[in-house]
Formats: sequence, structure tokens, C-alpha cells
Amino acid sequence: MNYTEFKATLKNNEPPNDYSDALVALWYDAQGNWHSAHELVDGKSDSNSKWIHAYLHRKEGDDWNAGYWYRQAGKPFSKLTLEEEHRELVEFMLNQ
Repeated sequence: MNYTEFKATLKNNEPPNDYSDALVALWYDAQGNWHSAHELVDGKSDSNSKWIHAYLHRKEGDDWNAGYWYRQAGKPFSKLTLEEEHRELVEFMLNQ
């Protein structure tokens, strides 16, 4: 699967069953459902969830909290647009 195919799934009411939790979180975020996306990564200890968590807090406008989660994920604070970072995250998760 690639990013274009991921985007095509957004027309569905539910994310594909074979998506990882990370991809499901990004799917919900792309649907405009920040809270469902956040619930999927909140409390998880893997670096991918922490990276998504950082992105979500940056999107929320909470740079302090986002910075914390970027550090936890071992990532620099993103200078990409939110759309660019979302794509970067999706492409990275698709290649896991």
C-alpha cells in the first residue's frame, strides 16, 4: 500500500481491518477525528505511537506537550506543515 491508496480508504466509514494501531490513528486524524486518533496512541510506549502523539499535540496547538512527545520518540520538533508531517508519518508506518 502507498500514500495514495491510504488516502483512498478515507472514503470508507471505518479504517481497514489490517491497519496497525498507528495507521488507524492516522486514518482517524485524516478523518478529522483527533480524539479517536489520540486515544489510540495515548499511553503506548513504542516510539511510533509517541511520534504520532507528538504530531497530534502539535496539530492541537500545544507545542510544549508536542515537544515532550517528540523528545520521547527521539525525533526533532517537526518543521514540516501538518499535512507534510501526516504524509511522512503515514508513509513511514506503511513501510514498517
